[in-house]
Amino acid sequence: MAKKENYQALASSIIESLGGEENVTFFTHCMTRLRFNLKDKSLVDEAAVKTLTGVVGSQWSGDQFQIIIGQQVGDVYAAILKITNIEGAAKAADEVVEGSKEKKRFSISAVFDAFAGCVSPLLPVLIGSGMLKIITLVLNLTGAISPESGTYIILDFAGDAGFYFLPVFVGATAARKFGGNMGLGMMLGAMMIHPNFINALAEGRLDFLSVPVYSASYASTIFPAIIAVFVMSKVEEQVVRFSPVAIRAILEPLVTLLIMIPLTLCLIGPIGAMLGVYITAGVMWLYNTMGFVGVAILAAAWPFMVLTGMHSAITPYLTQSFATLGYEPIALTAIIIANLNQGAASAAVAFKSKSVSIKSSAATCAITAVLAGVTEPAMFGINLRFKRPMIGAAIGSLIGGAIAGLGRAHAYAFAASAGVFAFPIYITDNIMNLVWMVIGCGVGMMGTFVATLILYREEAVEVQEAPAAMEDTINMTGAVE
Repeated sequence: MAKKENYQALASSIIESLGGEENVTFFTHCMTRLRFNLKDKSLVDEAAVKTLTGVVGSQWSGDQFQIIIGQQVGDVYAAILKITNIEGAAKAADEVVEGSKEKKRFSISAVFDAFAGCVSPLLPVLIGSGMLKIITLVLNLTGAISPESGTYIILDFAGDAGFYFLPVFVGATAARKFGGNMGLGMMLGAMMIHPNFINALAEGRLDFLSVPVYSASYASTIFPAIIAVFVMSKVEEQVVRFSPVAIRAILEPLVTLLIMIPLTLCLIGPIGAMLGVYITAGVMWLYNTMGFVGVAILAAAWPFMVLTGMHSAITPYLTQSFATLGYEPIALTAIIIANLNQGAASAAVAFKSKSVSIKSSAATCAITAVLAGVTEPAMFGINLRFKRPMIGAAIGSLIGGAIAGLGRAHAYAFAASAGVFAFPIYITDNIMNLVWMVIGCGVGMMGTFVATLILYREEAVEVQEAPAAMEDTINMTGAVE
């Protein structure tokens, strides 16, 4: 499945199984999944999607249909854009499905999806910025470079820029998600961190037409910009609706901004800022109250959260935690441990299985999960398929999460991979932070391996040779061809 024509064949089959490109209203992708919002959910042939060579699995997350591909998701995404007229994520900004009440229905899942959809496109920025900060720290700790040198100063402020200007970045992605003007979304984010605004707040009381402006810091925040741009998209719709065509180009940005500037600074911004603070404080309270138990439980539960789509709710929290605290104490630790244990469970199946094809597939899945942090092949192709390895992974995750939690291992940046290559995000001037994480992962993986060896029973039907489609799927999503 490494050739472009094969990606295009898969892309064509996927679109056909979704009811055709005209049924797609929103299309994007994350690290491993294609994400579709559709006009008519009944047209989706989910059974056909799951049989496609190159597809690891599929699921509904709220009203969004997700197709799990793996590491090659970007190639399949590009192939779909190439062979269709679908415009990717930008499509949602321009298309309103008439009479589609189901898409507009409020639900907690839809709220989580909206926030995650605004933040997920920014992961490369957050990962890059975080790793720059790690590099500068390592260079300083090893004495390889002086903090007063120009190189260090440039790398340091470049790393800070990714977080400081988050309201501007989020303004753009939120506008794309909610169907607003991207330029106006960025402007709302920019005005919240403008130096004159910050200075005016610092000097004393600030008001707009006698309405007080709440003093808050919006640098490195995401919630104020997301909420403001969501409201802006609705305001913009009404301005466009009632503006004369001849002067719409002038009225649309002007009237929208005249409404949104006071609304954002006097009401929406403060609400969003407080929301971010309270969410982070709530998680810290839970962590301080439950301690290592909370890390252990989250690590064991994480794969099941992925299965239900609940994992999308964690991304906004992670961003806010790094922006507010400078570190993240519970979620990333649990996620990395859970991912490594999916690989360990798959490795145990490969070790114990008598089937050559299962051994090969399970070993490839284990490598992909441990090295790349991509767990879908192991989770859907091996562990869920045989069920008991999932129990073994949960046991190991409980053990590993408890150990890392006892050592209070904190992540200090986003990880480009949630596998073993994520360990650098635990590097600080306190070496024990990294040591506790490595010990937790190592012991947890050994616990998973042993538990899976004990629990896994190979039935007669399981030792039959796996179908060729399964092997092709593993080759496409894994690290080994």
